[in-house]
Amino acid sequence: MIRRLIARFSLTDVARSAARTALLATAVVAVLYALTAAVTYLIVGMRLTTAIDDRLDNALHAIARRYSYDHTIFTFAPGGFPGAPRAERLAPPIVVWDVRSGKVVQSSEAGVELPRQQRAAGSPQTIRLGGEEVRVSGQQVGADRIVVGSTLAPVTQAQTNVLIAESLIAPVLLLAVFVGAYAVGRRAAEPIEQARRRQQDLTADASHELRTPLAVIEAETSLALTGRRSAQWYRDAFGRVEEETKRMRSLVEDMLWLARLEGRPPAPGTADAVDLGVLAQQASERFRTVAEIRGQRLTVSTAEDVAVAAPAEWLDRLLGVLLDNACRYTPEGGQIDVRVEDAGGRVRLRVDDSGPGIPEAERQRVFDRFHRASERPGGAGLGLAIADAVVRSTGGRWEVGTSAAGGAAMGAAWPKA
Repeated sequence: MIRRLIARFSLTDVARSAARTALLATAVVAVLYALTAAVTYLIVGMRLTTAIDDRLDNALHAIARRYSYDHTIFTFAPGGFPGAPRAERLAPPIVVWDVRSGKVVQSSEAGVELPRQQRAAGSPQTIRLGGEEVRVSGQQVGADRIVVGSTLAPVTQAQTNVLIAESLIAPVLLLAVFVGAYAVGRRAAEPIEQARRRQQDLTADASHELRTPLAVIEAETSLALTGRRSAQWYRDAFGRVEEETKRMRSLVEDMLWLARLEGRPPAPGTADAVDLGVLAQQASERFRTVAEIRGQRLTVSTAEDVAVAAPAEWLDRLLGVLLDNACRYTPEGGQIDVRVEDAGGRVRLRVDDSGPGIPEAERQRVFDRFHRASERPGGAGLGLAIADAVVRSTGGRWEVGTSAAGGAAMGAAWPKA
């Protein structure tokens, strides 16, 4: 119950951390988007204004060419200016003022008055006429100064459209960034959080497992120091101390194995190919005496060409764990079968016994650290955790089931090397 609460709060911490990361990423993107939007707004305005300036310049050159042709004082044609090609009369509309001696003598648009300070206009500039922004440019043509102007309404409209588009895109973009960053942050943080929880669980469980043998050793030594005892008492006490010391040593070695397996898994393709059949034969020979003492029958069968790309030491430890469990839980007179098979592109290892088997509800938990599916004495519950680490680190896959004799069937399969 306590572990479930810790896990729930840890996941909440992961969610909060992911949310903070997502908010930070969203804020950064928002700033960058705002800068990009501002630059885009300015570029659109500058490019459209430059296009209007080019049209004004073309209009001035057309008027100058017309004047140089006949040197006459002209009047403006409706909807345009003297000598302008028809294309020049299209939008944006261009207004032309003829300024002589500082006075406007004629205009292409009646009622549009050119301010006095702009009657000597030269290079393009922006002014306001009747509450509207107008771009004007001027040039001397003979005795007159011709000033042309064009409204900046298209520029304003285009910039407004850009702002509207950017305003519509911004919330969608920022929401997508937040959701994506949150998902990535949580996905990246969960394995780290799980590793941290596993480390905490390992420390707590190891402390619990070490507490018992340490308590026994402390009790035996305290009793030995309180008074004189018989030689047999001391012999029995040292025997119990030795037994607990071996238990502690086994636990520490198993923990070191787990740390080694999980801390430095072999890189794919770097492990040498080893014959799993040979390793199974060797491991079975070591446990044959144990099986004979318990009255158990141990058989081994291996196929040819059953090489696996994995460290031989790790596979040997896996075989040791599986055979030790099989011998431990198989009753006297029972059967243990070890088989290494060629499964068409995969190599399968299988250890069957005639013991009580593993309940289906326990098959997912048997690989948890310090978890034991049986109350039978012996072992700290780290053997199958080590075996699971070996299988996962070497690219294998577990096959847990029931043997033909009704006991446990512990197997694993690897790609053939």
